[in-house]
Parts: sequence; C-alpha cells; structure tokens
Amino acid sequence: MSLRVSGLGEIPSETERVARAVCPGGSLAMRLRDEFADVFSGEEFAVLFPRRGRPAVPPGALALVTVLQFAEGLSDRQAADAVRVRIDWKYALGLELTDTGFDYSVLSEFRDRLVKGQMADGLFEHVLRAAKERGLLKTSGRARTDSAQVLAAIRAVNHLEMVGETLRAALNALAVVFPQWLNAQVDEEWFDRYGHRVEEARLPKGKDKRKAWIEQAGADGMRLLEAVFSPQGPREARSLDAVELLRQVWVQNFQVVDGVVRERDAKNVPPGRLRPFSPYDTDARAGAKRGTSWTGYLVQLTETCEPDAPNLITHVATTDASVNDSKMIDGIHAGLRARGRLPAVHLVDANYIDAQGLADAEQAGIKLVGPIQPDTSTQSSGRFASDAFAVDWDGTKVTCPNGRVADAWYPRVSSHGIPVIRVRFPAAGCRACPDVNDCAPSKAGRGREITLRERAAHEAMKRNRADQKTSEWWDFYQHRQGIESTVSQGVRAFGLRRSRYRGRPKTSLQHLFTATAMNLARLDAWITGTPRARTRISRFERLRPTA
Repeated sequence: MSLRVSGLGEIPSETERVARAVCPGGSLAMRLRDEFADVFSGEEFAVLFPRRGRPAVPPGALALVTVLQFAEGLSDRQAADAVRVRIDWKYALGLELTDTGFDYSVLSEFRDRLVKGQMADGLFEHVLRAAKERGLLKTSGRARTDSAQVLAAIRAVNHLEMVGETLRAALNALAVVFPQWLNAQVDEEWFDRYGHRVEEARLPKGKDKRKAWIEQAGADGMRLLEAVFSPQGPREARSLDAVELLRQVWVQNFQVVDGVVRERDAKNVPPGRLRPFSPYDTDARAGAKRGTSWTGYLVQLTETCEPDAPNLITHVATTDASVNDSKMIDGIHAGLRARGRLPAVHLVDANYIDAQGLADAEQAGIKLVGPIQPDTSTQSSGRFASDAFAVDWDGTKVTCPNGRVADAWYPRVSSHGIPVIRVRFPAAGCRACPDVNDCAPSKAGRGREITLRERAAHEAMKRNRADQKTSEWWDFYQHRQGIESTVSQGVRAFGLRRSRYRGRPKTSLQHLFTATAMNLARLDAWITGTPRARTRISRFERLRPTA
C-alpha cells in the first residue's frame, strides 16, 4: 500500500455530527482543521517516507498530532491515546469514530525523520506562510527578541559522577556489541565500581578518598582505551559514540605523569563551553545568567509586535547554555533576512546590544533598539568620560574636553578579539592640566588613555547612548516588554523550560514545534476574537494606593 500524502482526508459525516454535538463551541483541534487544513497537507514531508513497504500514517496527520501534542503538553503515549479516544482529534484528523489510531512509537520515528532530513522547521515555516497569505503576518515593522533558559533532560552531576558515568556509558555500549571481548578486559572489581549508576551517595567521603577514587577511575578508563585502540582491539569499537566521548573526557581531565594516570589541575582543563556535562547529552552545557545557573540550552524567540495583527514568532534559534545573547543578533538577522522577514525596528534587552551589533544592524537597514551596557572603564562619568572626547577620525586625533590633543593612535585587538583603537595623551600635557586628578587620577604621571571602537561602531554606540537619555526613547522601548509574556506563555503553557529530548537537534525540533503550536494558538485566538489576557497583578500589588 502506497503512502497517502494528499492531506488529512474528508471528515466522515458521523464523526462531524458527533463532534459538533459534543463540542458545540468547537475546540482548538477542530478549529485548526477548519481554518488550517491546507497547512497539514504533509506534501513537503513525503520525501522522508519510502514509497514502498507497509502502510504508513500520513505525514500531514503526524504533523498535526505533533502540534496538538505540544499545544497540550502530552507525552507520545498520551497523544496516541488522544487520537484513539478523543472525538475532536478524530474530527481534526478526518478519522472514523471506530478508528484505533496508531502506536505511540510512530511519533518518535516521525521526529527522527524530521531531524535526519533537516526538515524540523518545515511546519513552522508553512504556518507562517499561511498566516502571511491571510494577511495576519506583518514583518516589515517591529520585532522583539528574548531568550529562555532550557533545562536538559539529564541528571545534574558533579565532576566525579561525570567521570564515572562516562566510563560506565562506554562499558555499557561495548557490552552490547562486544560482550565476550569486554569480559576479557575487565577485573571483577570493575563490576562493583561501574556496574550501577555512579552517584554521590555511593562515592567515598573525604578529600583523600575521593581523589584516590577518581584517579583509580582514570587508570581504569585509560586501560580500557588502550585495549580498544590496540591492534588486537575490535576496530568497530572505536567508532562508538560512547567510546569517543570517553576518549575526549579522559584527554580533558587526565594526564600520564611518569607512567601514572593523574587528574589534571583545575587550571589545566578546557573552559566549560568546550566540556560536556553528561555522557547522555553531550550537547548540553552549563550556563549562568543574572545569578541563575543551569545545565542545558538557550532558546531565542523573535516575534512580531504590531497592534493590528497577532504577535507571531518568526524566528527560533536553539543554542547550548554557554552562548551569550550578544553573539546571536547577527545570526537572528541572517535567518530573518533569508526568509524575507527582516523588521525595520528590532527591540531587544541590554544583553543583545554592543557597539558592533548596532553598527551591523544599521548597515543592514535595521534600527536595533535596546539599552547599551554602561561604560565600565575607570573614568566613565562626569566631564571626562570617554564620550566627552571629540574624535577626528580622518585626522586620527582625539581632543579632550580641555582642548588638549592626542595623536598617538594605535589600532589593536582587544582580549575578546574585537578591533579597537587605543589613544594616548602626552604625559607632559596631562601633568600640567588642572583637572588631571578628575580625568586620570591613577595614571601616576602618565597621560590619559582611552579605547575606541572602530568608527561605525563608536558612532552607533554614541548615538544610542544619547537617544536613551530621552523619555521618548524609553516610551518607545516599552514595546519590548511583550516578549517576556511570550516566554512566560511558552514556559507555563507549552513546557518550554525543560527539554523533552536529549541532544541539541531534537531539542531544537521541540522548540520549533512549540513555537508552531504557540503561533497556531495565537492565530486561533485572533480569528475567534479572543482578547489578549491582561497583565497579571498580584493581590498585594492591587492594594497599592493610587495617586
């Protein structure tokens, strides 16, 4: 039987009659079928399925079930049960009331096909195209972006647990493929050390005992790696993901000194952004933001914010938790440009703003609006702040507020890899200045030094700092606040805070389907005239005396 790709099919008359009787006001699933049946044709996903073989569930139906699954926060089993027992879902899918549905594992297989076929964003884009055709997507005006922390679907472990679990994962992987070979390589004590999950409750107490344990684990892991990579070891074992991870973790954490495996000093290990934090999700990283730390990912959500159209998410980006928001602006703009959705104004918070980003956005025709980070130099306020110095870019000169000129102009690269210009004033001129203690109190006889960004970045930053001193700028910036409610909606109603799956590809797929479900829910609310919820105010806050 060949795969049916022509859409969801006609709704059986009995299914429609019962659904209308049971749900006279309709439901989200029913309205999605009525308004957006064309979105779920599934034609773009047909290439992911073989044309021959056993009958398959139509990809359009799987896409709709997956969206409803994310809209209602259901597991695969619960979603498959809903297909079997819920009348509104049968209506949406065009199924007979007696249809028994499909096995829940089909949903996992569908996600695997989307990830492998690099089509995770297919339905997300299809929904946005449908919204644009209906005149409900306006992308040439304002947009806003914010990020949300996402917890990985793994157990948080400490350093000793990470080392032990990495070795245990490699042993388990080898035990599946090469059980006899592995049994000949290990000692009986290994079964006691690594036969069960390595966790804090089972680890020794005391600094010396813990150091001895981790060095013993290091020696055991090194012995296993030597056996795998020896000429007598099975060559196929070297390509196992768990074995390759074991090799990487051991290189990062251990070294051989005089023939003995020793743990590396804390100063001699790679930075956290390069180190995995679990053998079961090697993409997850540690992140820290505003005093909160977590292990997992970040999702960047960009949405429209026009008063005469629904706010729709137009771009989704998933990164590991170590990636700073300021590194994402160029990628977000590139993604929006590729889809023809670049806004004229992009509202963001201070984490996304830096001088180069402002300049790049201006060059791309985008007004990037957000409070720039304050100047953290030792002299960042008063008459002699860096912005008070007049810069002659053509003449490569800088004039201080008291009229002294510096022409010692040195292009450099900062410790963060940013092109900068260092300008130094003559020491003699600064010593003779009556305001030297206010301008350069710590230079001990040397002239004042200031650091400039390249011209476009410097001027963009200076304009932005001047603009944000006005009340008009702050009134306009208030339009950014709505993105925080979008993040809240994603977290509270759509399970955005926790990853359902392991690894960044499937976590990214989750975020794309979550954004798709949010967009469809917002389109449904707009079409049905459902007003937006008002900002919640706590009961105590309501007691505040009015002016």
